[in-house]
Amino acid sequence: MDLIIQNVGSAALFAFLGIALFIVAFLILDLLTPGKLWTEISEKRNNAAAILMGSLAIALGMIVAAAIH
Repeated sequence: MDLIIQNVGSAALFAFLGIALFIVAFLILDLLTPGKLWTEISEKRNNAAAILMGSLAIALGMIVAAAIH
């Protein structure tokens, strides 16, 4: 039972770190791109900005998965 609790705790920690890393990477990417990235995606329906954000999400997911593995 202790092993299950430890594994759940580790998974929650990695999930929290992954979400925090995603937020930090989004803010850095938003600073590096001209204009507000979230406004471009949500209000102006800019497909290129959405593809950029999606590729960032996939890349960060691969990095976090490799770190966990």
